[in-house]
Amino acid sequence: MSLAPAALPVATSTQRSWKTPIALALFAVLLALLALAAPREGDATFRFASGGDAFALPDLVTPAMPAMWIAVALLAALTAAAAFFVRGGGRTPLWAVVAYVVIFVFGFLSWAAAGQAVPITGLLAGALGVAVPLIFGALGGVLGERVGVVNIAIEAQLLSGAFTSAMVASLTGQPLLGLVAAMVAGALVGLLLGVFAIVYVVDQVIVGVVLNVLVVGVTSFLYSQILQPNAATLNTPPRFERIPIPLLSDIPVIGPVLFQQTVLVYVMYAVVAAVTFAMFHTRWGLRVRAVGEHPKAADTVGIRVGRTRMTTVLIAGAIAGAGGTVFTVGSATPFGQEMTNGAGYIALAAVIFGQWHPVKATLAALLFGFASNLQNTLKVIGSPVPSEFMLMLPYLVTIFVVAGVVGRSRGPAAAGQPYVKG
Repeated sequence: MSLAPAALPVATSTQRSWKTPIALALFAVLLALLALAAPREGDATFRFASGGDAFALPDLVTPAMPAMWIAVALLAALTAAAAFFVRGGGRTPLWAVVAYVVIFVFGFLSWAAAGQAVPITGLLAGALGVAVPLIFGALGGVLGERVGVVNIAIEAQLLSGAFTSAMVASLTGQPLLGLVAAMVAGALVGLLLGVFAIVYVVDQVIVGVVLNVLVVGVTSFLYSQILQPNAATLNTPPRFERIPIPLLSDIPVIGPVLFQQTVLVYVMYAVVAAVTFAMFHTRWGLRVRAVGEHPKAADTVGIRVGRTRMTTVLIAGAIAGAGGTVFTVGSATPFGQEMTNGAGYIALAAVIFGQWHPVKATLAALLFGFASNLQNTLKVIGSPVPSEFMLMLPYLVTIFVVAGVVGRSRGPAAAGQPYVKG
């Protein structure tokens, strides 16, 4: 007679994260307090029509305070739904978060634009323009972390791309050559990150911070010593011309926003699609994800971990460097010291908010771009919101989505961990 150990029941527990419902409730309360403390009379007009549309959409006119209170009620309902999902052991679905953001923006704009008209097409087009460098940077961050390398140096890649694109495009008169130069500069920063973090196994966060400071110092020195004295030759970049896509550009709202853009924006569309396809539908993408999750296991099946990481970091640097072109050649703006103004760190937040997925990170970058451009729109229409608050808005949104909306989120298991063979 053999004695076998009796099967013991395994206790399982589901760890719930209430961060998302709490954050949603907080912002619903803030909107309600704003309505109580500073009520405004009048109607807010949301203008959708623009010149060149195939047909004109009518304006949406909403009474400011009723619209705001309806928004508060809907936000409370979505907060309750989020709490219901979390209590059941799940997590707040993406659609609920997206709906919450749209309703919150609608309620806030109804209050802020009382007695004024909000040009929705211009607001969205400007938001996309602000988000383009963030999207390039976020894609570089996603690739880096997916392969196991934390890319804190996105800011350095954007800034070096802005510097080189301005100088090369000014010398050659060719914006496309400026874009290529920006990608090379970003890849060089990625090479430095890879050499120190992968080859010499230096802490990746420290290397990224040092590279950010280094590039700020180098570009500031070269700007004062070379670009500024020779601005007419070296710092007068041409700009990409807008290329409307026939038929698509005539669609109301969507057409002017998405399909009356420059080559740089169309390249961004292609890069988002290419990175998403390569990451999840190719053998290369499978190897990248394997190295980022379990490099030792990947090594045992013949994947060269160091080579895969280095190659991916170079590609990520080139993509992030392309985003720097937006600051100079993208808008025909001369290079200025530290002109990226922390965009790389917001792109890094978009990586986390997007849960290390190219498409979700792109959507997160678009949200940050919208928050940044909203201050310009409200200033134009004469909103009573203090300008100091609007300057803080993009960073408040960053804190909100990363600390509150993301909830439980797990990045690649080996991100930030060096791998030494043997």
